[in-house]
Amino acid sequence: MIRTYRREKLLNAILYFVQHTKFCGKTKLMKLLYFLDFQHFKETGKSVTGLEYFAWDKGPVPVALFMEISNEMPPDLKATIAVMPGDKFQKIAARREYTDEYFTNREKRLLEEISEIYAEAKADDIVEVSHLPNQPWQKTCAEKGMKKKIDYLLALDDMPDSLPFEEARERMEEIAEMHNIFGTD
Repeated sequence: MIRTYRREKLLNAILYFVQHTKFCGKTKLMKLLYFLDFQHFKETGKSVTGLEYFAWDKGPVPVALFMEISNEMPPDLKATIAVMPGDKFQKIAARREYTDEYFTNREKRLLEEISEIYAEAKADDIVEVSHLPNQPWQKTCAEKGMKKKIDYLLALDDMPDSLPFEEARERMEEIAEMHNIFGTD
């Protein structure tokens, strides 16, 4: 697997959450990454990790990453984390140190804020938060149904930290065009 800049961001975001929160298993990690990506998108029109999230029963899940962690992990992920068996959940442990060199100041701020908010939370608590009314997961379930892709544009709202819809849509299109032209992350 070719290690791209975006992949390094993902691996280091995982490391940050694993090293800065308690009770970090698969479910909690999936929600922390969702909060990171959707809050960053709300502010900038771009996700941090580039993951696609789907509306599963326990909330938003980046299915591709979930499958990587649940099945045979690719070498870069296996060198980054270990999934430790347990009675109540499978804890994720770091195999290397986090580095912040791939993140912008905004991304580092969001990693820190999200980790502080959910430092002591267990997976069930975070699942509840991801299911709140008028949030992307709930809107997707109501409008499209379960197992459907969650549109990042659903993160936008009328709060001061949110981009206007048209600006976010234009940024998404520009980013998609760059990926098509250059074929990179």
